Amino acid sequence: MERQIVLTEDGSSTLYVSEIDECYHSSHGAIQESEHIFIKAALEHHASKRLSVLEVGFGSGLNALLTLRCAKRNNLTIRYTGIEKYPLTMNEVGQLNYACDDQDKEIFMQMHSLSFGVTASLTPYFSLCKLHTDFVSVDLSSSIFDIVYMDAFSPEKQPELWTQDSMKRLYDSMRIGGILTTYCAKGYVRRNLQSVGFEVERLPGPPGKREMLRATKR
Repeated sequence: MERQIVLTEDGSSTLYVSEIDECYHSSHGAIQESEHIFIKAALEHHASKRLSVLEVGFGSGLNALLTLRCAKRNNLTIRYTGIEKYPLTMNEVGQLNYACDDQDKEIFMQMHSLSFGVTASLTPYFSLCKLHTDFVSVDLSSSIFDIVYMDAFSPEKQPELWTQDSMKRLYDSMRIGGILTTYCAKGYVRRNLQSVGFEVERLPGPPGKREMLRATKR
């Protein structure tokens, strides 16, 4: 998969994939989009201080880095699992401008250099395991997640990840009270989430997007 580093409107970088004509993040702002959809609407919305997080589409690692920062800021303990079929090269990672200082940069590089299938504690409050596979193939039967970041490419590009069957697999992998958030607010995605048992809210989206979805397992 050929990728190009581009800047978004908030000054943070993202990756553009010409093959599918889609960016990893919103062109209106990568960091502000991730903060709005995943950190504020999911991580900071959950009541627990010990959380197991699944990200469908680890991608740039931005959501993981922001989650780590939030954990430090709010005294959370996070076990983070990221699924990624097309990992970035370390050269690409080095060009992303998400780190706010040298320590941040070192942790971000560690996230990407970590071997797949290995769980490592990057800080006393944040452990990471990356899975080099696609969501359709991954075994979630023994997993119990508190939060799911549904951050795959759009349904037009990866329709198999947004089906009723895929939403059922996510629902079954989550604890009661678990929260799933996604940038995608399409009607059939919302209906697929509702059909498998989620309680779904439409929330205001980040800049450039009218709505997003938050789904809760009751």
